[in-house]
Amino acid sequence: QVQLVESGGGLVQAGGSLRLSCAASGRTFTQKAMGWFRQAPGKEREFVAAISWDGRRTVYADSVKGRFTISRDNAKSTVYLQMNSLKPQDTAVYYCAADPVLFRSRLVVRTADYDYWGQGTQVTVSS
Repeated sequence: QVQLVESGGGLVQAGGSLRLSCAASGRTFTQKAMGWFRQAPGKEREFVAAISWDGRRTVYADSVKGRFTISRDNAKSTVYLQMNSLKPQDTAVYYCAADPVLFRSRLVVRTADYDYWGQGTQVTVSS
């Protein structure tokens, strides 16, 4: 069982930065890949970024590549999403999620591939 709590969201002007955190509880955190997703009003939840259980591999959605960075600190059971050069279209509720498969060899990007989810944190980017 993994419980996830996101924080760090807020209101920021276009071009600004935010860092989201996802604190995890549970003994298997260090064995799981983690992902960030987002959902804007009226839209489906979409993949943003994922990181392998050991932090060595990452993957990003094309829309955030070069602007967002996912990282993790297994000693602190925390995953981060550094968001730079924010745009109004980045406005959404951001969720972190845990891959249920331990030590999965490849990173997955579908919402259906993840089981444990946090409650989300709102990010609003003003123009």
